[in-house]
Amino acid sequence: MTASTSPDAAPLKLLLILPHPDDEVYGASGTLMTYLAEGHACGLVTLTRGEAGRTLGLCDGPEELARMRAAELAACLEVIGLTVHEQHTFPDKYLQREPLEPLIEVAREAMVRWRPETVLAFPPNGSNGHPDHVTAHRAVKAAWDSLPEGERPRLWYYASDTPPENEELRAAWIAPNVRHDVSAHVTRKLQAIACHRSQALSTVDFIRKYPERVTTETFYELGRD
Repeated sequence: MTASTSPDAAPLKLLLILPHPDDEVYGASGTLMTYLAEGHACGLVTLTRGEAGRTLGLCDGPEELARMRAAELAACLEVIGLTVHEQHTFPDKYLQREPLEPLIEVAREAMVRWRPETVLAFPPNGSNGHPDHVTAHRAVKAAWDSLPEGERPRLWYYASDTPPENEELRAAWIAPNVRHDVSAHVTRKLQAIACHRSQALSTVDFIRKYPERVTTETFYELGRD
């Protein structure tokens, strides 16, 4: 694991705990830019190096892809202005085969150490059903549940107004109840998205399915009316 700042830093406004490099950028980079511009500290925990993702012919093999994605993520976070980042090395694509407890402990330790006001994770269906997304959700939710009730941060999930096309995913769809207009940051958000060059097909899929989420980022806050 690598971390980029001291554990003695001020509490975070928002902490993202997500499985892959690029999971931070599509649905939350504008919100991060907004909070950072207001002087708030924010952070990101990335659970895998993304070594099992698409290569688009840009590199050979998982290790080279992991190195490429680390460089892409660093460039993306520089555009966003985010300096608090923890990188872990759980196996990409196979989180569901890993014991859940170490993932829970990573999430719990990050919440205790950074004391965030809000934690952002994937929803129970992983948004798109990706097993890593679903497993990461389970770990974050279990870590959140393990904290004393008075010490829990707010818990947000990625959420979209557009129900999933897949019937099984649609049955577990959660509509958003938090909305952020991030149109003021759209140019930088697009630049940050473009840093993840190896994941260009994911960018195309996101913009095709959820064009409205480029300028309006939407979340579901657990327990909010």
